[in-house]
Amino acid sequence: MTTRDIVTAYYAAFNAGDTDAMLALVAEDVRHDVNQGAPRHGKALFAEFNTHMTRCYRERLTDMVVFAEGDRAAAEFTVNGTYLATDDGQPEASGQTYVLPAGAFLSVNDAGLIDRITTYYNLADWLKQVGA
Repeated sequence: MTTRDIVTAYYAAFNAGDTDAMLALVAEDVRHDVNQGAPRHGKALFAEFNTHMTRCYRERLTDMVVFAEGDRAAAEFTVNGTYLATDDGQPEASGQTYVLPAGAFLSVNDAGLIDRITTYYNLADWLKQVGA
């Protein structure tokens, strides 16, 4: 599979809510850089993050465009979400919906697994949309 195919499969698994399929596409030593906060290193921490996100948010990505060159990719998309359960340090959740433009940068190792995921979105916009 090409880098583009791997990244496309990863986001298809995201949209399907299939975290096992997502995890199957990431390397054991994956580096996960998030918009706010410290990077996570390793598949176990990435799995914990996904469990947390599934509890607090339901999201579907639309308008997906994936660009790839060699072992690197960039994805641009719209996050269509529902805030399900209050996340630590965030406003109280009451089923608020939000729509956010977002992007990500990824890299794929020689084994064909994603070893870096860096995601960006506008936190201030999200806070405004959920009523902060």
